[in-house]
Amino acid sequence: MSKKVKEAKPDWIRIKLTTGDNYQEIKSMMRSKTLHTVCEEARCPNIYECWANRTATFMILGDICTRACRFCAVNTGMPTELDLQEPERVAEAAENMNLKHCVVTSVARDDLKDGGATIFAETVRAIRRRLPFCSVEVLIPDFMGDLESLRIVMDAKPDILNHNIETVERMSDKVRAKAKYHRSLELLQRAKQLNPAIPTKSSIMLGVGEEWDEILQTMDDLRKVDCDIMTIGQYLQPSEKHLYVQKYYPPEDFAKLKEEGLQRGFSHVESGPMVRSSYQAHEQVKSAAQHKEESALSQA
Repeated sequence: MSKKVKEAKPDWIRIKLTTGDNYQEIKSMMRSKTLHTVCEEARCPNIYECWANRTATFMILGDICTRACRFCAVNTGMPTELDLQEPERVAEAAENMNLKHCVVTSVARDDLKDGGATIFAETVRAIRRRLPFCSVEVLIPDFMGDLESLRIVMDAKPDILNHNIETVERMSDKVRAKAKYHRSLELLQRAKQLNPAIPTKSSIMLGVGEEWDEILQTMDDLRKVDCDIMTIGQYLQPSEKHLYVQKYYPPEDFAKLKEEGLQRGFSHVESGPMVRSSYQAHEQVKSAAQHKEESALSQA
């Protein structure tokens, strides 16, 4: 886990720098409304491309996480912030951006009784009030396995329920803080039980020491709990304090994994070196809806 990969970043690991008017406008808007984005806090490599296309992933519940996962660049500590007006400010920003698909995620807030579930639900409802035709995706923490917290979010009826499993089972305890592999699977399964009509989604990053067959096993595990959408990307070390990259996967490996996922029945698989959980999220909503319609027709 601690041995640093000697090779330099390969040519296919490239960040597209686009800092035009849209990028600057969105950045100014986020600051003026005192909002956080996972695009910035997690140092996402796609921030320039996504912001230039007027898409962003809002990060609610502050910018200090109660967990210290070894892959994540978000600040960790004991949060002091709980802004009850945040849902309305997020919705106002989404309206100003005229979003067609909005992604809402958060830091982990293990200090709160409901893990922040109520703020998640209120944010979904606030966006819907202002943008009734905007689809809303939530990327939630595991709420420490609390079913009632999950129920609060599901009752708000997000268009996609996303929870990232992050890595294969063998690596999970070394990569993630407090989160458990099977707890993540259970959360996705419970979400389907609470509302089978809402597509579920999960993500895995490659390059932290996993084996190929373990990646395929993770796919199988996600499909066993009826997970609909999967994203697969390359782990990139955000700082010297974080896990070293053990392997850079070439684009052809990501292409193979996309085929493997589709063969297993995922409605959509986004797989590539620079793919992150919310990348091309608007396309995933379309694929999930189309897959649901096709399944209904085949069963008729």
